[in-house]
Amino acid sequence: MAIQLIVVIIIMIANLMYSYKGFKEKSFFDKYKFEIDSILVYKEYIRLISSGFLHVDWLHLLFNMMTLYAFAESLLLSLGIGPFLLIYFGSLLGGNLLSLFIHKEHGDYSAVGASGAVCGVIFASIAMFPGMEVSLFILPVFVPSWIFGLIFVAISLYGVKSKQDNIGHEAHLGGTISGMTIALLFNPKMLLVNYISILIVLIPALAFISLIIYKPHLLIIGSTSSGNKKRYYNIDHLYNEQKVNQQKEIDLILEKIGRTGMNSLSKKEKDKLEEYSKH
Repeated sequence: MAIQLIVVIIIMIANLMYSYKGFKEKSFFDKYKFEIDSILVYKEYIRLISSGFLHVDWLHLLFNMMTLYAFAESLLLSLGIGPFLLIYFGSLLGGNLLSLFIHKEHGDYSAVGASGAVCGVIFASIAMFPGMEVSLFILPVFVPSWIFGLIFVAISLYGVKSKQDNIGHEAHLGGTISGMTIALLFNPKMLLVNYISILIVLIPALAFISLIIYKPHLLIIGSTSSGNKKRYYNIDHLYNEQKVNQQKEIDLILEKIGRTGMNSLSKKEKDKLEEYSKH
């Protein structure tokens, strides 16, 4: 078995084991999923990587791993193990960082999955192999890679703006840009050889990101209204509110200790006291 294939299998096994543990243990899943509050407020940066090895169910896991296996070998043979791993993990991180930026004011936003990394591998392959044909999603129809790239980016951009589904389009888009860019850094001549496919993907994606950086009001996500709709806060507001609420809970627990002693605390109160002492 070629060493390149072993690298892919190790990544797939890691995804399988990590995801399975997440399926079985909700506490493990919650501890390592991508979550805005946990990353920005509590500085749990490990989630930017660990969330990429968790999946919501077996179908989600199977689809990502099958896609990874289909594209990884050619890229490994072309660029080598080091660049491939940099593409995989760089795309995973790039996808989550874009999600973090877009959802930075939505503290309860969460996500999991290797899709950002897998998208990076797909689009790195599109950049590296001119004339490549890609299956049109799950259909047995193959189209030139630049057509696939155009359709994929258009769907991702629409998904980010419309918010009509639960798919992490932001991670897909960030992974796409990261994977293609890293691949080109290792083999820059492909920008001249395969510039049509590359520019068709990168130009609209980068233009969209520039737009939301300089005109963020065009990307309205969430709600600030009351009633049944969830209210979103910015991070500073949320952080300050959480600190106030935590302090109130601590004061009540300390007051109870002062009145009736430490042994009077319930297990939940003791756990809260221990949890707050860590922050």
